[in-house]
Amino acid sequence: MEYRHLGASGVMVSEIALGNWVTHGGQVGAEAAQKSVRAALDAGINFFDTADIYEYGAAEEILGRALEAVPRHTYVVATKVFNAMSDDVNDRGLSRKHIMHSIDDSLRRLQTDYVDLYQAHRFDPNVPLYETLRAWDDLVRAGKVLYVGVSEWDAAQIKRALQIADEMGFDRIVTNQPQYSMLWRVPEEEVMPLCRKEGIGQIVWSPLAMGVLTGKYEPGRPPPSDSRAAYGHGVRRKYLETRTLEAVQNLKPLAADAGLSMAQLALAWVLQNDNVSAAIIGASRPEQVEDNAGAAGVKLEDDLMERIDEVLAGCVVSDPSLTGR
Repeated sequence: MEYRHLGASGVMVSEIALGNWVTHGGQVGAEAAQKSVRAALDAGINFFDTADIYEYGAAEEILGRALEAVPRHTYVVATKVFNAMSDDVNDRGLSRKHIMHSIDDSLRRLQTDYVDLYQAHRFDPNVPLYETLRAWDDLVRAGKVLYVGVSEWDAAQIKRALQIADEMGFDRIVTNQPQYSMLWRVPEEEVMPLCRKEGIGQIVWSPLAMGVLTGKYEPGRPPPSDSRAAYGHGVRRKYLETRTLEAVQNLKPLAADAGLSMAQLALAWVLQNDNVSAAIIGASRPEQVEDNAGAAGVKLEDDLMERIDEVLAGCVVSDPSLTGR
């Protein structure tokens, strides 16, 4: 396993992070989740990403139990706040009230005294940005949070947050968590240039394009029974267009020539970007973790990167106006 700085911070995280959106408490049970976490630790993965909204807290609870016997200083755990956790009008968003309540719930579920990284799952236009940043800063000073980050914020939102933090002496954002893959390159236009300049690292979600880049979705055939699409969480419509699925199939010989699995090729592609701190994988089986971890430290030659672009020409989404999970 190879390790990178979490943005401009001093903490080091594995290039491959294990996330549990859809999986823990959803697609797979607690026992299978435990095995995947153990496989991650065995592979040298020290970075785990979750969120309070994943299965309404169950994902955090399962991760907390899986890491219960692991020395706390040896792993980095990230969670998120923003989404509605109940019908209560204040049990959502990035208000000070919701943040202060949510961090305590997350800490309890994760069985820890602090989270390494606390992220805003989305931008909240209904709450003054100063209020959110002030609450985060108080959590950092209280020792409940070590670093703060955001997810799917656009460049203007990130820039404004940095300005307020600098003016008020608050802790700065160290990470952004965007969707990013061979097929989804939206952050390259505006977000990554700003973040590279400001020392904000990307923690990439869906680097396998919701599983499409593994090649398991084939043109004209139903999705595999154990896939995300079959489970009911869906896959972006464009990813399932015949043209895209055919192009992805044409990546198979490129991966084979490089001695990589399709998943490893997709993850290694993401990790070529120097603004990426880690790529988040999801796994329902330990074997998937072991395979994905093999992408760490892989250097793709320039000609291979060019051939990938040629194969996927016309299938890539790069419009900055398109965001969201």
